Amino acid sequence: MITTFTVLAQAAQRQPQRSPLIQLLPLLGMVVIFYFLLIRPQQRRARQQRELVQSLEVGDQVVTIGGMHGTIRELNDEDVTLEVSPGTSVRFVRQAIARKFVLEDEEAGEGS
Repeated sequence: MITTFTVLAQAAQRQPQRSPLIQLLPLLGMVVIFYFLLIRPQQRRARQQRELVQSLEVGDQVVTIGGMHGTIRELNDEDVTLEVSPGTSVRFVRQAIARKFVLEDEEAGEGS
């Protein structure tokens, strides 16, 4: 009498055994793809933002993440006070600065 267990044991013996390393290759490939497409670019953007925030100085013309343009009038460890129009100042968190304008870049762009 042939039981289900016997049939399954015979089927398992007939199938070639694959190496555990070969079974892990697709998973390792996905990890590498995620690193290069998602993690690494995000780390680069975070590093650039940190460098931007550290390089801010009084008098710099900047744009906030909300799109407000202004000139830095006061600066401390956590806050930035921007003059958005003559006599109007607004206080922001330093991390809210998205971009800094460099005067040389603007002059070179106008000449082209």
